[in-house]
Amino acid sequence: MTPRRVLLIVSGGIAAYKSLELVRLLAKAGMAVTCVLTEGGARFVTALSLQALSGEAVHTDLWSLTGESEMGHIALSRSADLVVVAPASADLLARMAAGLASDLATTLLLATDTAVLVAPAMNVRMWTHPATVGNLATLAARGVAVVGPDEGVMACNEFGPGRLAEPPAILAAILARLDARPGDGAGRLAAAPAHGPDHGPDGRALAGRHALVTAGPTHEAIDPVRYLANRSSGRQGTAIAEALAALGARVTLVSGPTALPDPPGVDVRRVESARQMLAACEAALPADVVVCAAAVGDWRAAEVAAHKMKKTPDAAPPTLVLVANPDILATLARPGASRPPLVVGFAAETQDLERHAVAKRLRKGCDWIVANDVGAHTGTMGGDSNTVLLVTAHGTEAWDRMPKHEVARRLALRIADALAEAPPAG
Repeated sequence: MTPRRVLLIVSGGIAAYKSLELVRLLAKAGMAVTCVLTEGGARFVTALSLQALSGEAVHTDLWSLTGESEMGHIALSRSADLVVVAPASADLLARMAAGLASDLATTLLLATDTAVLVAPAMNVRMWTHPATVGNLATLAARGVAVVGPDEGVMACNEFGPGRLAEPPAILAAILARLDARPGDGAGRLAAAPAHGPDHGPDGRALAGRHALVTAGPTHEAIDPVRYLANRSSGRQGTAIAEALAALGARVTLVSGPTALPDPPGVDVRRVESARQMLAACEAALPADVVVCAAAVGDWRAAEVAAHKMKKTPDAAPPTLVLVANPDILATLARPGASRPPLVVGFAAETQDLERHAVAKRLRKGCDWIVANDVGAHTGTMGGDSNTVLLVTAHGTEAWDRMPKHEVARRLALRIADALAEAPPAG
């Protein structure tokens, strides 16, 4: 059996050193790897290192390709099942979005008819700049898939999103992208539909569908400076929104306060409280599917102080009276004309995961529950990976621990299958 081939473009940035580990993992997974090293990338890793790990010649110059009289760069661009850019610098993403062909990497990307996956890596301010956000939205609209970036401390001593996704996470995204188009020429954009019987007019499984997703925590005010909250990072819900958009859906993401950038190609509506989140969700209807991944606060203060509550040496701590917040999942799952055909809830539990999740699905009236163990030992809350149970009317399905973006991809594909026969909402 011919191994699947990945064309790996390594652009500039300190994170380029991780490309060496990625090549090793790809080779270990039985894939053939051809590397293209940009001028900037060569400032951080060498062609010799990439060649030693891949076992193949590394290409660096548009004008040095063997057989260029036969348009060698065209042949190279179409020789792979998937084109991967890791790391993808802000500069390269901008040139991709503009359709430039100023070096070997951008010429290959412009000439290819193969699916493309990018793993961005850059300073947090570059990542959140409107130009980069706009460039990623442009690329997403063209079908380019994105993995990462992660959040953390950067080489520039700043903290935030922008770190290159770890090589195992990039490998998982590569395998997911290849698995979505099985068979020879798996990554070809013109290949047969990726999943399910109906993939819409542009070949993407959720084209013409509207997906509503909630993510993140809610902040429930106590006074002008204090609030009740939880440890949710919003990563899982945001990843689901991005995965649904990658399958062609029009996605509305209602997000509580998070440090995450807006995912490309997604309509993001920022809120703080549970009541604001419910109002934003109801305003976004109708929808074909709603995924309630937000960790909504169960309670809020009965009365919010108009001014900061002061601590004084001789005064007892104030008594905080709590009242229940609206139940967003149960409200959206309530039978009626505005109920989406598919309502998916999340259950965050620290014990008896399956029992609580099965009971929650029945109690809330939703179609599916995605249950995850958020005990302190799991690292799920605020982390990059998740272990889930998918609970439906037909039973419970356990998924292995995997990166949250892979959980999102699998869930998005299951949603596409479930909606394949349903008429579009509204």
